[in-house]
Amino acid sequence: MVDAKVFLDRRGVWAFGLGCLGVTIGVLLHLPMFWMGRSNGFVLAGMPMDSGMIFGMYIIIAGVAVAAYGLLPSREAHAAQAASRITVAAPEDAELSPAHVVLLIALVGALIIDVMKPAALGFVIPGMIKEYGVTKAQIALVPFFALIGTVTGSVLWGILADLYGRKASILLSAVVFIGTSICGAMPSLAWNIGMCFLMGLGAGGMLPVTYALLAETMPSKHRGWALVLVGGLGAVGGYFAASGFSALFVPTYSWRILWLINLPTGLLLIAMCGLIPESAKFLLARGRKAEAHAVMAKFGTISRRLPEGEEGAAEVMAHTSNYPVEELASDDKLWTPQLIGKTAALTVAALAWGLINFGLLLWLPNDLVAKGYSMRLTSKLLAESALIAFPIVFVCAYMYS
Repeated sequence: MVDAKVFLDRRGVWAFGLGCLGVTIGVLLHLPMFWMGRSNGFVLAGMPMDSGMIFGMYIIIAGVAVAAYGLLPSREAHAAQAASRITVAAPEDAELSPAHVVLLIALVGALIIDVMKPAALGFVIPGMIKEYGVTKAQIALVPFFALIGTVTGSVLWGILADLYGRKASILLSAVVFIGTSICGAMPSLAWNIGMCFLMGLGAGGMLPVTYALLAETMPSKHRGWALVLVGGLGAVGGYFAASGFSALFVPTYSWRILWLINLPTGLLLIAMCGLIPESAKFLLARGRKAEAHAVMAKFGTISRRLPEGEEGAAEVMAHTSNYPVEELASDDKLWTPQLIGKTAALTVAALAWGLINFGLLLWLPNDLVAKGYSMRLTSKLLAESALIAFPIVFVCAYMYS
C-alpha cells in the first residue's frame, strides 16, 4: 500500500487517487478493441478507433494531470529555495541496517519494472514489422523515439524530483506507465511511436530518481557496490521479465500484450512505493523535521544546512553520532574542473555503453526471428541468457566493495 505520509503537505490524496482511477479506466476502455482482434491474431492495423478509445485517451490525459496536481506540494516555491541550502548524506563509517536492505530490494523491484519498458522494444519489433508491413528503417523510429523519451524523462524527472520529492516522482512515473499501456491497442504505427515516446519519458524518469535516493541513503563505503548491485539486478531482471513475458504471452496474444502489461506493473509499482522512503532533504526543506529526523535515524544519514547569505556556516543534525561538517561536500564543490572532466568522461562511456547495449538487445530478437526461429523459442533463449547474467552482477558488485 502507498504510505499516507507521502501526501502530507500535498494538494490532495483525493486528487492522486482520482487521477489513478481515471487513468486505469481510460486504459480499460481500450481493451475491447484489443480483444476484438482475437479472431485474427490480435492484428489491429488499419482498424478505426472507436468512441470508447478516444474517450479513454481524454480520461488518461486528465487523469495524469489530476494525479500530478494531487502530488504537488503546497509550498513548492519556498521549499525549492530552502532545498538548495541542504545537503543530506550518510557518513563513510555508518553501518548498514535492515532498512538499507529493504530499500535495496524495493529499488531493485522498481528498476525491474522500469527496465522492462525499453527491454520489451526488441520483442515487439518483429511483430510490428509483420503487422504494419514496414521496413526496418521505418520501424527503427519506434525505439528511436522511445529512447529519446528516456533521455528527456531523465532530465525532466530530475527537475520534478526537486519539486515533488523523490518518492512522489516515482509515483508519477508509475501513473505514466499505466497510461502508456494503451500502446498495445494502437491501430497505427504513428500512434505507437507517440506512445513509446511517452512510455520512455516515464521510464527514463525513474532512473535518476532511484540512483539519487540510493546515493543519499547509502554510506559512502557501501555506495559503490550498492549502486552496481541495484543497477545490475534491475537491468538483468528487467530484461529477464521482458523476455519471459514474451515467451509466455506473445505467441498467444501477439506483441501487443507486452505494452498492456504496463497496467498491472504500474499499479504494482504504486503499491511498492510504501517500501521507499521520502528524501530527508525534501522533508527538511518543507519543514517536516520530525519525519526527516525519523528517516535520517533509520538510515544513519546527517544533514548540513547553509544559512542564507552565510556560505561558511552550517548546521549539522546527526542521529547516530556526531560528525564534523567537513565530511559533507557543499554544492559549490561540484563544479570543479576535476569533477567536470570526470562527468564528461562518464558521459562518453555511458553513450558508448548505451549504443552497444541497446543496439545489441534491440537487434537480437529480430535477427533470430528473421533466421526462422519462433518468437517463443527466441524469447526463451534470451530469458535463459539473462539468467546467466544474474551471478555476474554479484561478482561485479563484490569487485566494487
